Amino acid sequence: MSDLWLSELVGAIRDTLVMVGVSAVIAALVGIPLALVLVTTTRGGIFEKRAVNSTLGALVNAFRSTPFIILLVALLPLTRFLIGTTIGVWAAVVPLSIAAIPFLARVAEVSLREVDRGLIEAAQAMGAQRRHIVWHVLLPEALPGIVGGFTITVVAMIGSSAMAGAVGAGGLGDLAIRYGYQRFDTTVMVTVIVLLIAIVTTVQLVGDRFVRRLAQRA
Repeated sequence: MSDLWLSELVGAIRDTLVMVGVSAVIAALVGIPLALVLVTTTRGGIFEKRAVNSTLGALVNAFRSTPFIILLVALLPLTRFLIGTTIGVWAAVVPLSIAAIPFLARVAEVSLREVDRGLIEAAQAMGAQRRHIVWHVLLPEALPGIVGGFTITVVAMIGSSAMAGAVGAGGLGDLAIRYGYQRFDTTVMVTVIVLLIAIVTTVQLVGDRFVRRLAQRA
């Protein structure tokens, strides 16, 4: 391997981590509150608003059902408006975040729905305000499941970031296309695959460890 290729490899790893890291933070900041809204506004929820729930649910389902590569292309005008360009690491953050938000919202929603209804009713019987129920009952009880869902989301985003790299976003996907596919260099392809597996495995192990610790404290 040439020094130039090694330099490109280090840069590609950095770009992938930046893409996924920033997008994951945005997904968590938007996706988890969205999940809370979906759970609390449903029929029988503590903030029951069925019209709001139906509208948000339809939007979430629409984005979730759209393949990432199609979403990536469809969001090019929005990406250009927000970032000023449709190529590069920061341009990839827009579609990655928008794709991850509904995915995480649905995963977190499942964990929130599994919270024992008796705990919520007990809190209501003691006069707890609805916002206190959200912060002190729903979120703490569902936290292990939410963290597990966030881990799954990050793993999915790593794969999507490689796909985004194929259309000029940079990162390991872009490196695999330019050096591996276009130049028929099997070594590059294998190296990128091994690195992606290593990143995914590390994320999964760290996420699982946090879930176990949270479950033990519960």
